[in-house]
Amino acid sequence: MNWRVASEKPGTISTEHAQPHEVSLGHWHRIGAELIAIIYIALIAQIAHATGAFYVLFPELGALSHDVFTRPRGTWASAPILLAITPVLTGVIGIVVTRALPYGFFSVLLTVTGAVAVILALNSPIAPAISAGLLPLVLGVKSWWYPPAILLGTAILTVLSVSWTQLSLARNWLDPISAAEVLDEAIEQTPAGSWWLIPLMLFVATGVLFVKLTGLRFLLFPPLVVIGFEMFAHTAICPWAKRPWILPIACMLTAAVGLLFWNLLGVGPIAVACSMAGGVLVLRLFDLHVPPALAVALLPFVMDSPTIAYPISVGIGTLLMTLWFLFYKSFFGGLERGL
Repeated sequence: MNWRVASEKPGTISTEHAQPHEVSLGHWHRIGAELIAIIYIALIAQIAHATGAFYVLFPELGALSHDVFTRPRGTWASAPILLAITPVLTGVIGIVVTRALPYGFFSVLLTVTGAVAVILALNSPIAPAISAGLLPLVLGVKSWWYPPAILLGTAILTVLSVSWTQLSLARNWLDPISAAEVLDEAIEQTPAGSWWLIPLMLFVATGVLFVKLTGLRFLLFPPLVVIGFEMFAHTAICPWAKRPWILPIACMLTAAVGLLFWNLLGVGPIAVACSMAGGVLVLRLFDLHVPPALAVALLPFVMDSPTIAYPISVGIGTLLMTLWFLFYKSFFGGLERGL
């Protein structure tokens, strides 16, 4: 049975029919799964490097691969078709908007709204697809090859994920679900209601304002909108709210790791694999389950000459969202639960 978000009170967990089940791997098998995710990302990086199509390395593949391999019966791994197609559809929206409009308030809000609409229409739990929509606008990608490039990565990941899940079940590698994983499962479910869209879109608009004022486009880096989506759509159960200052630090560190290996090793598959591994270590250090932070570690490899401004922008952007989330949760959380 699936854990899901109750429709009558957004942000609460329905357990009416929920029974404990095996979702993720034990310690040693989890390490093996993380290695498989790193090898997968290195493979995608090699394809991108060999073809010259840098956008084949869609950064959120890091988030998706880590989650589906370490949690073979988790929410994302349990929706293989949506895993494959949702980022492609939002990627099409991103290309259409980027080809038609310059970066600004209207284009960013239109792209995010369109991506969220796809997720809700499909009842898809694949929130990282929002990043697939926003990335072309942030990077200025206008090629129609972008959606097929995403499909290549997600299709390979889907095939590997299904095979890995079957192997994990056959070998009885899965552990019973823990209390922390109950929350992880709930947060990855498609959100109920629509009240949470207001604070999310207000933050996105504010983020664009700061980008315009500072010239730092990665203050509103695409995975940040994914993190915000999961936070505001599940305000009452967000596990990061108990340690609000850890999230900006963790995201800034994963960004710094990616920039470091980009500088040291270039843009090849070894550099990408090292960045992915570094991001995993950062999340383990802080005991965080924030898959989009792994996409942050991979973003330098699709950027044009990233500098130290990148991790600084990531830290500031994540801090701004954390402050807005805490303000919203304190003053409007009760109102949300009453609607």
